[in-house]
This record gives sequence, C-alpha cells and structure tokens, in this order.
Amino acid sequence: MGLKRGHKARPVERVAEILIFTVSLSTIALILLIFIFVGREAFPVLLGKTNSALIQPVIPAANLDQLRPEEVREYLGLTAQQFKEMDRETLMALMESREEASNDIPESFRNDPDAKANTTQFRYLIRPHQWTGYDRPEYIWQPVGTIHKYNLMPLIVGSLKVTLIGLLFAVPVSLGAAIYVSQLASPRVREWVKPGIELLAGIPSVVMGVFALLLLASLLQRIFGYQFRLNAFVAGIALGLTAVPLIFSIAEDALTSVPRSYTQAALALGASQWQASWQVVLPAALPGVFAAAVLGFGRCIGETMVVLIASGNASTMSWSVFDSTRSLTATIAAEMAEAVAGGHHYRVLFLLGTMLFAVTFVTNFVGELIIHRLKGRMEGRG
Repeated sequence: MGLKRGHKARPVERVAEILIFTVSLSTIALILLIFIFVGREAFPVLLGKTNSALIQPVIPAANLDQLRPEEVREYLGLTAQQFKEMDRETLMALMESREEASNDIPESFRNDPDAKANTTQFRYLIRPHQWTGYDRPEYIWQPVGTIHKYNLMPLIVGSLKVTLIGLLFAVPVSLGAAIYVSQLASPRVREWVKPGIELLAGIPSVVMGVFALLLLASLLQRIFGYQFRLNAFVAGIALGLTAVPLIFSIAEDALTSVPRSYTQAALALGASQWQASWQVVLPAALPGVFAAAVLGFGRCIGETMVVLIASGNASTMSWSVFDSTRSLTATIAAEMAEAVAGGHHYRVLFLLGTMLFAVTFVTNFVGELIIHRLKGRMEGRG
C-alpha cells in the first residue's frame, strides 16, 4: 500500500520539480534581461557614440539629398526604427530645427572651448578638467546648465563613503549581537532578542531616511559639532541601521550551525563561555560571517532612499565624512525623471546603473571565492 502511495506521488513530485525549476530559471532570466536593458541604454556612452557638446558640426538642411541614409541617421541621433518611420519632409524639418538651434547659441559661448567638449567622453567622466572660470582642474557633476558636466568621481566617492561608514557601524554591532544571541544569551532572552532585531528589516527605507533626517542628524551634529547637518556620516549610520538585520540574521545562522561539540570541548579545557565563542566558534563560522558582510555591502551600496534623504545631496568631491555628499543610487533616483529619454544625460544615468550592477556582481563573485577558500582551510583542504 505504501509503495502504491509513493508511486502515485511521483507525478506530483515531478510537477513540483518542474515548477520550481521554471520559477528559478525565470528569475535568473528576468535579472539577465534587466541587466541587458540597463546595459543597452548605457552602451552608446561606452562606445563613444553620444555627444553632449553645445557646439557641434552643423550640416545644412539643403544638403540632405547629398548624404547617405546612415549619415543622416547618425547626424540626427535616430534609431534605425525611428529613421525608417520618417519621410523626407520630417527629416528635413529636423535638420532645419538643428540648424536654427545652432544659430541661437549666444556669441559668448562660441569662443568657449568647453562648449565644444563632449563631456560624455571618459576623460571628462573620470579625470578632473579645468573648466572655464576655474583656477584648477575640478571633478564636477553638473548635468544642468548650458554646458553639461558628467564627472562620475564625486558620485563614486560619495557612494564609497556612505557604504564604508555603514559597514563599519553595522558589522561590529551585528556580529556582537549574533555572538550574544547564539552563544551567550539564555533561551528566554534569545526568543525575544532575535525576532526583535530581525523585525527591523521590515522598516521601510524611506521611514529610516526620515528618521535620520529629523532626529539622527540633529543628534549627531550636537555630539560631533560638524558644520553640515546632513552629510555622509549621518547617511552612513542610517545605512548601517538598515543593514544590521540582514548581517545579524546570516551571521547568527552561521554561528548557530557550528557543532556544539566545539564549544563543549573548549569549555572542558578550561575556556570561559566568551573565550569559546570568540576563539573557537567564530573562526569556525568565519565563511558564513564573511558572507553576511558581503551581503551587507550589497545592501548598503544599493540603498537609495536613505542616502537621498539624509546625505545632503551635494555632488562635491570631498573625502571628509562630515561633508554633504551624493551617491550613485541617489543620483539616479533624483535625476531620472528630469532626463530626456535617449539624451546624453539619460544615457549617463543608465551608465551609473550599469556600474552598480558590475560592482555588485564583482563583489559577490570575489566574496564567493574567498568563502570557498575559507571553507577549504577549515576543512583542511588548503
């Protein structure tokens, strides 16, 4: 009878396996499609096919019939589908409009070398440039105004500052809480503390950002006495609060999974409970603890609302943690709605998104390699 029930259950199990496989494959495919979409929008910047220069070469509309179709399409910045749907009169009107716009440029800008600079080139995106009116080369992100400046370094430095501050705050707090809950706390205390910490993950990031804006920023300014109320330090501490539940949960699971025989052996040799936790259990759980820190980094680098609300949103190039700053994610959130679809500002914002994807992928990949190496050492394979 038992064999019959098992025989009947096999088709159901097979269907469940197929459903699980399909959902998993669909999730991977969805992530891949998102990355392809973001990368496709940033591809023109990577290939140098965008031009943000105020003064660009102008082809008279009367020369339309003398140009090859591909030259007209590239000159007007049209996609192949858009060019195919336009007739000669529409193309002529677009060329005339571009010619008129070139004639409307003020004379003061015609002699400005910055007006001819394509600021989407990598030398302007990464390296400092001495713009007109500045006495030295500067890193400037200024996508508005007559001459658009798209230097990415202030945003990269801002993201790194708030992320590292968040990790420096979250990792010790989370790890200490995980050691206490898994190794030192009584069962009754553990039943209350563990769910309480994990419930913090349910707080929306916008609520955490408002908390940092209204309360945390004023409190930290009174304690440390810095000038700018909203800065990288405030945003980093708030980021750390959002990352604590994630890091704590994974680290606590890793510490709990260490066999109790390790602790019992250490205690039998005369070690205290704290010595056994710190010198025996923690090294044995190091791969899981490192994985928690890597996921915490991904949580902090990808957070948007907390940084957008609490960092001050000043895209200045400063290494001080007490200066206002802006991250890559906050820039995308603040400016995407104002960017013209298909324009150079729009493409650069998608380039920021591609960079975030790449950083997350590389971080997880390197973290996985280190975790495997740590596991190999623990198991005596390396």
